[in-house]
Amino acid sequence: MRHQTSPFVARRSVGAVLAFTLVAGCATSPTLTQPAPASTHDVVSTPVSTWWRANDERTQTSACRAATDAMQETLRHSPTTTLMAVHGRDIVFSFGPTDRPSRIASARKSLLAMLYGKPVQQGTIDLDETLAELGIDDIGGLLPIERQARVRDLLAARSGVYHTASNGGDDSAAAPPRGSQRPGSYFLYNNWDFNAAGDIYEQLTGRNIYQAFAEDIATPLGLEDFHLERQHRSGDATRSQHLAYPFTLSARDMARIGELMLAHGAWDGKQLVSSDWTRTITTPITRAADMHPAHAARRRIDYGYLWWIPEEPTDSPLAGSYFAWGYFGQFILVVPKRDMVIVHKYDTNAAIGDPIPRLDARAFLVLAHRLVDAPCG
Repeated sequence: MRHQTSPFVARRSVGAVLAFTLVAGCATSPTLTQPAPASTHDVVSTPVSTWWRANDERTQTSACRAATDAMQETLRHSPTTTLMAVHGRDIVFSFGPTDRPSRIASARKSLLAMLYGKPVQQGTIDLDETLAELGIDDIGGLLPIERQARVRDLLAARSGVYHTASNGGDDSAAAPPRGSQRPGSYFLYNNWDFNAAGDIYEQLTGRNIYQAFAEDIATPLGLEDFHLERQHRSGDATRSQHLAYPFTLSARDMARIGELMLAHGAWDGKQLVSSDWTRTITTPITRAADMHPAHAARRRIDYGYLWWIPEEPTDSPLAGSYFAWGYFGQFILVVPKRDMVIVHKYDTNAAIGDPIPRLDARAFLVLAHRLVDAPCG
């Protein structure tokens, strides 16, 4: 089913399509003190693709030109390496390199949510099984109450397990005392949950996460820049035995993953992810107002199973949208009302916690609104 098209896409009907590629090297302001992102100072042309169609730039109205110029100026001074918007197979907006793989940080978790669909549907994974029933433990041991957390509690960041995670980039510094929260009752964005969920997937399916992603999603989806040998588990095994599962993906491959979600898991006549499951994982379980700590509630962004859902008015073009979100500004936003997917990346060698600029979710949503609302129809 096709929804209302973006103003960007509507311009094709009058022979004037907005599509332009900017200088990736201008993605950050030269006045910012930070590790240099992995970007080039050459003009980036749209790479040859087996899937994506690059639109030719056409004559734009003055209003459209003003909007694109303003966006260009914003991105020149933004912690942005790549911004890409697609509609179907058409690239309707492109800034920076779209074919360069780099780490997508916590956006990895949304990929795991997609992988869970098939074994949940087949009964291989029971979301109501507890850590105790699955034999899941960690260094120093989990508390009896913590071992009552269910698989679904981990996917929803509501486990009540506040054991140290093997990697940072979460809200664990604000965690309440261990054993103080009943599993399922308290939201805290905690990497222990997500990493243990990865191990549970591998334990119950007998499949490596990366191999499963390659076979179930990357290959049938035709991802162009995914390399299995570049994907490796990481983390400090002296802190927790449950390691993170970072993914390295290009923007155009992230966009295709978004298109798969937009199509409710169907691709080329095959159901790669259950349609019901795509709806389940992108339906709010925790409303922003119920999140902890307080800054999480102030974002006005709900949480499903490893996917984020922005709170938007019903008449907003972003109403019903959802996104994967990674540290420093890695995003895959699915916009059903516009039949669009918007991807943002910021490539940097900085470590989590380094004092460098990064694009937070609300700032990214402002950019997304400008893309879907641009007067280019």
